[in-house]
Amino acid sequence: MLADLGWWNNPTPQNPSGHLDQVLAVLERYGWCQSLDTSPTGRMCIRGAQNLLERTGHVTPDARDRATAHMQTVLTRAGVDMPFWAWNDLPGQEFSHVKDLLTRAATHARTIGD
Repeated sequence: MLADLGWWNNPTPQNPSGHLDQVLAVLERYGWCQSLDTSPTGRMCIRGAQNLLERTGHVTPDARDRATAHMQTVLTRAGVDMPFWAWNDLPGQEFSHVKDLLTRAATHARTIGD
């Protein structure tokens, strides 16, 4: 699956900003969904993409947690007071909003050297 993205065996764990970039790449390649980590057709929500990347060695649990904190910071600054996974599943949510969150969170992470 990740070979389709050019990510071969023996992956290099990414820092939080790199992880967020990879989450977006996975969602763009395989599709985004709501309410399930992974749909029967292989689409994923943000958390599902994070799970895949962690299971395959593309991110450590610590870097994933820091990436999650960056997403939460971006949401909080936008006035959203809920976990990112609940925000992902809101009625009317669109992939363009998810892409914006991931992009802003990666930029925030890079700004502080993460």
